[in-house]
Amino acid sequence: MIFDDTVCAISTPPGSGGIAVVRLSGPDAFGICDRVFVPRRRAAAPFHIGQCPASTVVYGAVYRNGEALDDVLVSVFRAPHSFTGEDTIEISCHGSLYIQQQLMQLLVGKGARQARPGEFTQRAFMNGKMDLSQAEAVADLIASTSAGMHRLAMNQMRGGFSDELKQLRAQLLDFMSLIELELDFGDHEELAFADRAQLRELADRIRCRIRDLADSFDAGNAIKNGIPVAIIGKPNVGKSTLLNALLNEERAIVSDIPGTTRDTIEETLYIEGQLFRFIDTAGLRDNTSDRIEALGIRRSFEKAEKASIILYLFDLTQKETEELVPISCWLQKFNKPILMIGTKNDIVRRSPIHTSGNVRAIHISCKEPADIERVKNHIIRLAGLNRVSENEVIVTNVRHYEALLRAGEAIEYVLGSLAEQLSGDLLAEDIRECLRCLAEITGGEIATDEVLGNIFSKFCIGK
Repeated sequence: MIFDDTVCAISTPPGSGGIAVVRLSGPDAFGICDRVFVPRRRAAAPFHIGQCPASTVVYGAVYRNGEALDDVLVSVFRAPHSFTGEDTIEISCHGSLYIQQQLMQLLVGKGARQARPGEFTQRAFMNGKMDLSQAEAVADLIASTSAGMHRLAMNQMRGGFSDELKQLRAQLLDFMSLIELELDFGDHEELAFADRAQLRELADRIRCRIRDLADSFDAGNAIKNGIPVAIIGKPNVGKSTLLNALLNEERAIVSDIPGTTRDTIEETLYIEGQLFRFIDTAGLRDNTSDRIEALGIRRSFEKAEKASIILYLFDLTQKETEELVPISCWLQKFNKPILMIGTKNDIVRRSPIHTSGNVRAIHISCKEPADIERVKNHIIRLAGLNRVSENEVIVTNVRHYEALLRAGEAIEYVLGSLAEQLSGDLLAEDIRECLRCLAEITGGEIATDEVLGNIFSKFCIGK
């Protein structure tokens, strides 16, 4: 795909505001700008925006039919040192909807075309300013609503994931060169090749790294879309009360009647910049004649299975406290972080039970703000976000995850071929398949306009 035209779009959010930014990019960006823009400074010779140094800002006005439309600032970016890699102009005007619309009509009338969704970033990709995984990170950065999402998107946009893939591909290419050498010159006995044990060790290291990257998708997806936290326990132990206290609003109905919550209630909450999805579930009990309540209980177990963290609530005033040790053992089967929370600590105070493994226990009163903060702090620790380093590579994109799974399958075939001492040509084909899968992530094996159009169509217009 070759971009030989110039596009324009409003790059700030839709609607009125203090200012708006209209972006022009393409071979005639400077020429189109000259046809509508007049600087305020006086010059002895005719002024041309293309004569300005790169990365400069010029104050002036945009004119339409000889009449000033608005006073603006024009920022100049020269190819290849711009976001798109092309000559680029950014016009900062007042944020009136009328001014924005008239400015766009003026630019289109002077020879520009309105950009498609994501076209500026697509041009950056096609011009080699970033690979496809970095381009997709731009969309994630724009859509980020939490500190965790922002951190992951910034790391990927700056090339953290791309660097990992480059290292894997470099190792595979070294691997491939040895096999190709063997295929081309295998009849020369005097040539020495790397032995199969060394190749197997290299393939195993690559397999482990690919597996680690693929396994990180669960954590990345949770950070991107919100970490699910299931609130479970027997009826009337304070699950809905805790949810309301966490949200600081009356979201769930609270009553003394067991079984009030019959279906799951889901709400989101930011804690220390990370999005969590809290799921208040129906009370767990063994026998119920109510079919609706029974269905709610079944859904409670389903939510607990799918959640990343479980909060198991129990009432300190009830006899259930005698069963807590076997309950804690039962909870361990979920194989995920679990916090057992004893409620109504303002009425009855007991010592927390001894827990082990993935289970922790605290006692609280939902009436005490300090106790609610304790719960939030425990949730942050259980989420393990403090264990994720700033530069750690975590996969958040489904397309990347699927490509890694296919790359993992290919490297497994390589290891199998080495174990069975199969011929080099079969081994080489499996290595090529692994290379192709990894290249898909950065765009090296994606050539069709249809595939690229589908990826960039998810971007906002103006980016």
